[in-house]
This record gives sequence, C-alpha cells and structure tokens, in this order.
Amino acid sequence: MNPVAPVRDVLDRQLGRVTMYRLVTIVLTLLVVVYAVFTATGVIEGLSTGDNLLSLAVLLVASYASSRLLGLAFRVRPHAESAIITALLLFFLFVPIVPVGTADLVWLAIAAVLAQASKYVLAWRGRHVFNPAAAGAFLVLLAQELVGREDRINAIWQTAATEKLFPFVVVGALLVLWRTRRLDIGLVFVVVATVLIMVRLLDLAAPDQSFVDVLKLAAYSYPIVFVAGFMLSEPLTLPPRRRQQLAVAAVTAVVFAYPTWIFLVTDSPPDLGVLAISPELALLIGNLVAFAFARRSGLDLELEGSRQVAGDTHELTFRSRRSVSFVPGQYLELSLPHSGMDSRGARRTFSISSPPEAGRVAVTLRVPQQKSSSFKKALLSLEPGARVRGTGIGGDFVWPADPQTPLLLVAGGIGITPFLSQLRHEGSRDAVLVYGAASADEVPFAEELAGVRVVLVCPGHPTDLPEGWTHVEAPYLSDQIIAEAVPDLGGRRAYVSGPPAMVNAVRSGLRKRAKSLKTDYFSGY
Repeated sequence: MNPVAPVRDVLDRQLGRVTMYRLVTIVLTLLVVVYAVFTATGVIEGLSTGDNLLSLAVLLVASYASSRLLGLAFRVRPHAESAIITALLLFFLFVPIVPVGTADLVWLAIAAVLAQASKYVLAWRGRHVFNPAAAGAFLVLLAQELVGREDRINAIWQTAATEKLFPFVVVGALLVLWRTRRLDIGLVFVVVATVLIMVRLLDLAAPDQSFVDVLKLAAYSYPIVFVAGFMLSEPLTLPPRRRQQLAVAAVTAVVFAYPTWIFLVTDSPPDLGVLAISPELALLIGNLVAFAFARRSGLDLELEGSRQVAGDTHELTFRSRRSVSFVPGQYLELSLPHSGMDSRGARRTFSISSPPEAGRVAVTLRVPQQKSSSFKKALLSLEPGARVRGTGIGGDFVWPADPQTPLLLVAGGIGITPFLSQLRHEGSRDAVLVYGAASADEVPFAEELAGVRVVLVCPGHPTDLPEGWTHVEAPYLSDQIIAEAVPDLGGRRAYVSGPPAMVNAVRSGLRKRAKSLKTDYFSGY
C-alpha cells in the first residue's frame, strides 16, 4: 500500500469540508493571529501590535465597504469573503508601516478601494484580469506618484517573508495549493525564482557564508512562498490549461527575480522609476500573460431546458448566440449572482456533458437536498429562457488525439460527466467505462450509454442491464476490481474522474498497471 495515500485521503477529506475561499480566509487569519502574538510577545521585535491591527481594521472596513458600494454601482452581488481575503492579503503586503499616521491609513484604505475597483473596472467578460491585491498595491503607488506625495506607503512584503513567520507561511501555502490542485504551479514558481535569486546572492556571498545561509537569506528576504501559495494560485487570473498555467508561473518567477538577476547581466540596469519591478508588478505582468493565453470569450447563455437523469442528478442545456468552442472533457465556469448567496460565491465550474455542437452546451450536476450550495439550488430553479453568464472554459482532462488509442475510463458518481461528453462525441473509440455507483438505480444516462462497453460496480444485483454492460458486485471501486474486469488494462490509457477519495483509492494501482494515467478531481465533491 502506498504510505502517502492515507495522508492524502485525510487532507482531501478535511480540506474538502470548506470552500476554497473559506480555507484561504482561515489560513490568512491564522497567520495574522500568529504575527500579532509574535509582535506582542517580542518574538518579532520593534513593531507595534496595536498599529498593525489598526492597519488591518482599516483595510477590512475599506475593502468590505467599497466592495458593497461597487456592487451596487455595477448592479452585481459582491462576494464578501473575497473582499476580506483581499484585505488580508494587503495586510501582508503593506504592514508594518513605521510609524503609521493618519495619512498613511487613508492611503492604505485607498489601496483597498483600488483593489476592489480593479475587479470591476479592469475586467473582461465577467472576470477580473489582475490579482486584486497586487493591482491595489501597484495602483496606490501610481496614485501617490501622481499627487506628488513624498512619504509614500508601498508594498514592502516584509511580513510575508518574515523569518519567524516563515514556517507558518509554508504550511498555509501548502494547504492552499493542495486544496486547489496547484502544487506543481507553486513549485515551478518557487524553484525558478529561488534559483535566479540564489545565483546572484551566491555571487555576493561572503567567504564564510554557506549555501544554506544564502538559501535562508533568499527565503527570509523575498516573499517567494507567499506569492506562490496565496497570490499566483488565484483561479480567476490563471489561464485554462495546465501547461499555460505552468508557463505563467515560470514567466512570473523570472520577472519577480529581475531586480536580482539583472545585475548578472549589467552593472547599470535601467531606472524604471515608479515602474520598477516589484513582486506586485511581477504578478500583474504574469496576469497579462495569463490573459493572453486565455483569450477569454464570455458566453451569454440562455437555459433551453433541464431534465432529471437519475435521483438528484440533473442535466441543464443552454443555448448561446455565439459559437461555443471546447474540447470534450473540459469544464464550463458559470456566473449566477443570486439572493441568499452562501460563502461558495456566484461562480462555479461544471464539467461539460454535451458534445461540441454549434450554439449549445450542457452541464450535469448533483443537487442533494441537504448539502447543496446556494448556487446549485439557484441554477436548478431557473426557468427556460433564463440567462446565465459563462465566464470561462478550460481543463486538460481530454483524450489523446490518436483515435486508435485504447482507453480505460473510470468514473465515480457525477465523475461520469466528462466521459459523457467524450463518448457522445466519439462513441466509436476503443473505450471501456468502469463506473462505481452506490446502487444500480443511481446510474445517470444508462439508456444513452447502452451499447458502450460498461462495467458497473455497485452493491446488490441490477434487475436489468443495458446492452454491452456487465456487473461486478462490490461496495466500492478498487484497482484490483478494475484489473480483473479489464484484462487488457496494460495496453490502455487510463482516465479517472470522481470524488478525491475514489480517485486516491485507485490511482497508485492504475499507475502501475495502465499504460498511462490522468485524473480529474472535483474539489467541490
């Protein structure tokens, strides 16, 4: 048994209990608490805990209030938790301000207002282009330059890279990156930025400084981990495909480290003035690269109809005036402001269940009575003709281009959705679908999948099976069951989609047995 699997299962189960927004809020709040305790007890010396907390209070009030007012002005429902996260991020960018005066607090509030405004003004087709906290930090610097303020506040990022706080930042960043499935993106940024910075620092190091000493200097002087965990990982400013996201991480890291590595190229780098490269400007440049990759084209969708396909599973079909371009296996992000909105917000992503078809797209979702989000309930309550905004299409859970490639499809629960889109589009592919269900009565699209080679794994005995189906009686999926049901597994590329616990249960075994493996987690499960 893989010794990492139990840890992975526990992390997925515990972190999956809260939304991504709530997790980031909790982690950043805990970091603020630790920082306040350290400054109050002298672990971090020379700073006023009262001044720091006053700065935080100003940021929270300004961010939340401006979010509400801008929401009214633009006639959209603001996301309160997003405003709180922005304020917490700005705290780690600007604090400490020594000494902090009334004018400094006013400009700090302006930074929060500008950050919130960037979500609405610097936006394209329903999504903001720039990381709000980075935008607020940069714009407030420009504003102070325009009015000729001499004693400016600027994002020094000191708190985000404080030595005493560093271990806590690392743990928090890892939790966020794990929850968002972006550990590889964070790692690319950390490695590239650290290497570029270390090359210069080693060149400047004294003879008695060891490599470890220089590495610590880089970690405690530059907010590398904080940026990777809490800024670069923001989903709304990332491009849709993983290779694009990795490229953005690398580009951002190169720009981030520019003030250091440029001295390896020239002793007299150009004076960029207010446009001098800073962590926040590096993030904004990375956001522009992401925007260029994304080619975001919002969709104005009209609900054509909905149908119940099994139990609490429903398929919703939308019409679009514009062509809907996607690859089967990708997801659609929908935006639906609604009354009684819970902490999960007004945006959700759903795997597309329909094949590529001009002007039409469908998604399938489970809407349990007890634990559904307000978004799902609002979406399901829409009447035909209601309009919904599609704000993005993305994802890498796509089949290989070669139609002769044998495939194994493993689905649990609503994880069947991306496979449905793919099978509807290319039903003649050599594909075996192994589907794990709680019971034979809870299998969506059973009639439509008649004729497809399906292995149904569930307790009990089905009264009737569609053509091409076989049944394995078992309480849950395992790699052993899959291997026995699909004897030619070794020659197939495996795709696994479903709840994290199910994916984790079969991942290691299939990686050893199948030709290759690709997984699709849904953190909302």
